[in-house]
Amino acid sequence: MHVVVEGSVEVPVDVVVRARRAVVDGAQRAVSVGVRDGLVAAVEGFEHDWGGAREVVLADDEVLLPGLVDSHVHVNEPGRTAWEGFASATRAAAAGGVTTIVDMPLNSVPATLDPAALEVKRAAAQGQCVVDVGFWGGAVPGNADQLAPLHAAGAFGVKCFLLDSGVEEFPPLDAAGLAAALAELARVDGLLLVHAEDPEEIGAHAHPGGPRFADFVGSRPASAESVAVRTVAEAAAHAGARAHVVHLSSSAGLAEVRAAKAVGTRISVETCPHYLTLSAEEVPDGATAFKCCPPIRDRAEQDALWRGLLDGTIDCVVSDHSPCTADLKLLEAGDFGAAWGGIASLQIGLPVVWTAARERGVPLEQVVGWMSSAPADLVGLRDRGRIAAGCVADFAVFAPEQEQVVRGAQLQHKNAVTPYEGRVLRGVVRSTWRRGEPLDLDAAPRGELLRARRWGRAGGGVPPEG
Repeated sequence: MHVVVEGSVEVPVDVVVRARRAVVDGAQRAVSVGVRDGLVAAVEGFEHDWGGAREVVLADDEVLLPGLVDSHVHVNEPGRTAWEGFASATRAAAAGGVTTIVDMPLNSVPATLDPAALEVKRAAAQGQCVVDVGFWGGAVPGNADQLAPLHAAGAFGVKCFLLDSGVEEFPPLDAAGLAAALAELARVDGLLLVHAEDPEEIGAHAHPGGPRFADFVGSRPASAESVAVRTVAEAAAHAGARAHVVHLSSSAGLAEVRAAKAVGTRISVETCPHYLTLSAEEVPDGATAFKCCPPIRDRAEQDALWRGLLDGTIDCVVSDHSPCTADLKLLEAGDFGAAWGGIASLQIGLPVVWTAARERGVPLEQVVGWMSSAPADLVGLRDRGRIAAGCVADFAVFAPEQEQVVRGAQLQHKNAVTPYEGRVLRGVVRSTWRRGEPLDLDAAPRGELLRARRWGRAGGGVPPEG
């Protein structure tokens, strides 16, 4: 009888996964993982006798990872589904070892600004998702009274901008609006995500447009990020609220986060694969596939971000997957002023970061922590992003030494535009498991729509919708 012992009761397991290398508790070791009813029942040694349970044994060059969690994904459906959609985004996630995503509230129409809009978003996603999907709400001028209802409806937190978002249905918060949102979120211990660039600093560095990447980078100076991060940190400390800075790109912004954390401000921060691996020195003029906001900066800034990850100032690495149609990238005109800003990397985030980490001597288990348990903890999904008894049995099978060449046309997301075109990466996701079974991208989607049970320091379980 293939069993795991719970107290004095023996309970059967459904499947056992044996891996000579697995990332467990922040280290690599040989394990066998027993799965029952879609959850990890127990983690034992590689040779553990499970009594005849159905087994899968990974190849010697494969590492068993927890399913990755990406808390920063712009799916854009409904409203701008030509840019991306739930079917294509979640297929890309699954192909890249990502088993849970959290969808951003803007670029879809309507934006997710109240519970009714959240239900529209859920209805659009229903039946399309290959992996599990949660949702952020949004904070804009005049909707502070909707933040607690969004909380009650199961949003994981709310996102705001401090400057023009690029879409008219999602305007930015001024100082008063930021304070009002944080005060309301403090009341329910909610989380405010902030696109932190200061509008006055940006306004003082107006971009003339055109193909020169240096001109574009100069229009989004690091000072805009540092001023905005300081504004957010001070406002969060005053309100006693939690704030999270998205897509950090600069050492100046990093210094502000470090200072705020040092005095106990409840602030966290993420960065993204493109800031860790691409540098301004390598971006050709006119190559608008590289445009994002904040911009890709030089190698010295990239080095500072790696130091921030290694010393724990930066909490997690997520994609900021923000695709659009090829025409909006103005690839032929090459105008950085007019092109849409955003980089699509949901499917290849892990090999992108691992390739750079490996060159810097950073171990795989550290990369995996930044991309799995850390974002899971950010959103209160503490039963994901790790291989441990009681956690969801979501896994990625990764071959860290196998090479691949990025071809946009072969990626699963909807529009084949990527700044990584032709780049040789180290690491291939060979399979992704959901609830203890390998995912088949050709099968009917079975991903669940998640509702946050509560926001707060203790996190909380997240049941499926229904």
